[in-house]
Amino acid sequence: MSAAQIIAVVIFLAMFVMIVMDKVERQYVTLVSGGLVIAIVFGLCMHSTEAIMNTLNLKTIFTLPFWYGESEGVSVGINWATIIFIAGMMIMVEGLGKAGVFRWLCLWIAKKVHYHTVPLLICFGTISALLAMFIDSITVILFLAAVTVELARTLKFDPVPMILTEIFCANLGGSATMCGDPPNIIIGTSLHLSFFDFLSNTGAIAGICFVFAIIYFYLCFRKELRESEALRDPDTVYPNPEDAITNHKAFIANIIVFLFIVCLLVTHAQTGFSVALIGVIAAFLTVLTALVTSEKGTAPGIIKGIDYKTLLFFVGLFIVVGGLEETDILKAIASFIDKMSGGNVYLMVAIVIWVSAIASAFIDNIPFAATMVPVIRDMAAAMPGVNLNLLAWTLALGVDLGGNGTPIGASANVVGTSIAAKNGHYITWGRYCKYCAPATVMVTLVSMLCIYARYLG
Repeated sequence: MSAAQIIAVVIFLAMFVMIVMDKVERQYVTLVSGGLVIAIVFGLCMHSTEAIMNTLNLKTIFTLPFWYGESEGVSVGINWATIIFIAGMMIMVEGLGKAGVFRWLCLWIAKKVHYHTVPLLICFGTISALLAMFIDSITVILFLAAVTVELARTLKFDPVPMILTEIFCANLGGSATMCGDPPNIIIGTSLHLSFFDFLSNTGAIAGICFVFAIIYFYLCFRKELRESEALRDPDTVYPNPEDAITNHKAFIANIIVFLFIVCLLVTHAQTGFSVALIGVIAAFLTVLTALVTSEKGTAPGIIKGIDYKTLLFFVGLFIVVGGLEETDILKAIASFIDKMSGGNVYLMVAIVIWVSAIASAFIDNIPFAATMVPVIRDMAAAMPGVNLNLLAWTLALGVDLGGNGTPIGASANVVGTSIAAKNGHYITWGRYCKYCAPATVMVTLVSMLCIYARYLG
């Protein structure tokens, strides 16, 4: 290995260790690591201005295909389409939250099932999966877990079983579409895959896994929830869904914006609108809606809702991964997996999905996905008989579903368990893994078998 390759690998591994240790905010870790790649790997070792420009990838933002056309992905470096799209969706979700849409939806569902806990478990798991197909799973769990705790306090049941189900289903639903989970956005924009490509491939498999998951959690928790319901005070006063709506104009307008953006996402392969452009449209319409329907100061508050730390985390991450790609480290990894599988596509799929799932149970699946995208691209290029899209669906399902395995496997897990803990319901590693680890193994196995049956059968 050359000096540039050794240093690029050392920086990458150090970055991963720092992210897992969680002692320093992760955006600082990736930004510093990215700076070291540019200065040491590209500057001192390679003396390559071209590598720096390729990795920063700024020129693509100013090209028409980035915003409109057939191609919006990039082969190396910072994936600006991912960053712009996520920023736009953050603004839209903030607008929906401030309008009370999420809280109203949860309370409306609870009222429709007459506040019975077992149907509530199934309904909240379902709505968690459905919303996570279009909205970041962190946001879904933020409001869903909070409402669950509120209902648990009123209805006198333990919210932990329901929160565990919501977390699992949110990560599962996020695997179904391109905008459901950040790893899918990275995979989709990098490999030129559309929303419908994901929905018709990972979405179909996620739907099958969802049925297994709901049945599994129903069998795990039905007895406990029914016993708590039997002890409920018959004079309990239930919350009114209408109380969640403080501004009817803003409520309706934000729902219209959300449905319009969903339509753009579903049809973006036909319209030619890139996900970056859709993100900008979502942000613009949300801010405009706030200016027209809400009181002064709402719009700036929505813009402040952007999680800039996450966006900076992505920038640094893409630079570090770009260092691995520019030094041909990722090609070497692809070659190694190829040799391990012996050219057997079945074994290659098994390696990709299980390595991705196991790794994502313990480390952040976003950097793992960003690292693996160029690896599977090189694998497909080296083996003419291997379809790149097949490996893309395998990777997406592995990283998305594997994150359910432990309390730290995905950001939604951390958020959900934290909300429970703040309200006095501590979810230990033992309790979490007792229910979610077997479910993760189950859906990963189901996914692999579905891939075999659909694409290799």
